[in-house]
Amino acid sequence: MIDLYYWPTPNGWKISIMLEECKLAYQLIPVNIGKGEQFAPAFLAISPNNRMPAIVDHDPAGGGEPIAVFESGAILIYLAEKTGLFMPGDVRGKTQVLQWLMWQMGGLGPMAGQNGHFLLYAPEKVPYAIDRYGKEVNRLYGVLNTQLGKTGAFVAGPDYSIADMAIFPWIRTHQAQQVSLDEFPHIKRWYDTLFLRPAVLRGLDLLKDLRAGTMSEEARKALFGQTAQSVRTGDHKLI
Repeated sequence: MIDLYYWPTPNGWKISIMLEECKLAYQLIPVNIGKGEQFAPAFLAISPNNRMPAIVDHDPAGGGEPIAVFESGAILIYLAEKTGLFMPGDVRGKTQVLQWLMWQMGGLGPMAGQNGHFLLYAPEKVPYAIDRYGKEVNRLYGVLNTQLGKTGAFVAGPDYSIADMAIFPWIRTHQAQQVSLDEFPHIKRWYDTLFLRPAVLRGLDLLKDLRAGTMSEEARKALFGQTAQSVRTGDHKLI
């Protein structure tokens, strides 16, 4: 059994989709990031970066004590290696998948996150930041569109992989990012294809009713008012 510490965000969707695709048994443990539950000492013991998702595998390969894993990219790799699914076994195929996974982790996710923050959540409009991150997100969509045009199928080649699972949830936010998929036909074809996968839909549906619409001031403080002190003391007050 795997414990899934989760909230319905792009990074959370990566792991709910992977677990559904692998048909692994898991127990859902919601972590309400709008209430500051990511600062609870018990959660920090699993995810020291006070971010979800995280997992605890109570039946790791080789047996022994449960294994906790934080950071969504690391979790995807862990689950792929555990199951032997969605990661090529040959060095060239594996390298392709890992490159595009890291592209999402280091590029698309952070840049789209900043773009979304300044478009939707910043208390005041900052034109330079909106322009800066908007252009970078547009550039990254162009990179992905070119790659999908080359492969003609999935991101890292002919087979569906954890690279697709990592990237898809961030592309799902394209409307909030103010990006039209009509400008990126290869992405649109790929995106529509993934929406036909039942496991993808099940992963997206997990706690979908709790996905934030309007953010309260309390939630804004919990999400955007974090400092080193919040993590060091482990005593952040749960709202």
